[in-house]
Amino acid sequence: MSEPTVIDTGTPELLAQLDAGVLTLTMNRPDARNAMSRAMNTALQEQLALAEFNHAVRCIVLTGAGKGFCAGGDVKGMAASGDGTVGAQTIDQAIHRQRVNQRATAGKLFKMPKPTVAALPGAAAGAGLALALACDLRIMASTAVMTTAFAKVGFSGDYGGSYFLTQLVGTAKARELYFLSERVGADEALRLGLTNWVCAPEELAERTRALALRLATGPTVAYRYMKENLNRALAGEVDDCMDLEATHHVHCGQTEDHREATKAFVAKREPVFNGR
Repeated sequence: MSEPTVIDTGTPELLAQLDAGVLTLTMNRPDARNAMSRAMNTALQEQLALAEFNHAVRCIVLTGAGKGFCAGGDVKGMAASGDGTVGAQTIDQAIHRQRVNQRATAGKLFKMPKPTVAALPGAAAGAGLALALACDLRIMASTAVMTTAFAKVGFSGDYGGSYFLTQLVGTAKARELYFLSERVGADEALRLGLTNWVCAPEELAERTRALALRLATGPTVAYRYMKENLNRALAGEVDDCMDLEATHHVHCGQTEDHREATKAFVAKREPVFNGR
């Protein structure tokens, strides 16, 4: 079994490691509850862009160092500068930068043609919550919480949180969570469908690894098209969705993974997928 590969992201604020097809990206500002900095954001964009076309990456895990997942924007830094969005830029420049940053992080996690998993050891707030909700699957420590948090700092919200939250819990609950910014515990998050699994904090790393390895050894081509089907279904018309499913289904039938799976089924053994 090969050793994990540590990847240089150009900053200690984002750690990256590739192991058995699983790319683990760790937001690493534990003293600031992993609040997003420009260096972290830039590195995350670069690593996700590279991962999309790296055939050795078959699953991506996003997590946070220490006891938090991600607190969102660096509110202390905003308070110190007195300007949370524009700074030395014009408003138009700031809006363009924000759009690019969002699409290359939360947008990339959502559209990436590979399974993405958020592992929450602790709080996910604001844009940090949006990053978690952008992933395909979420697993939380029982002590972790989620909160939109934006209303408490006078922001309307960013990084796609309003879209992801509305899709997961519906419009009325999304409005409640945005307007009131209340904390949602792990059990409530599970009930609402904001997370897929809850586990003891000491089990989070092991449970996440087992899930990620299962995805990384699964039928990569089929996962790619499943994800596109499901994303398109969010706003698609039923016939368009079925037509897309037909195209993808027939295509998957021509893959080595499909042929291996059918042989394994007949032989009553586990299939070994190669992603082709």
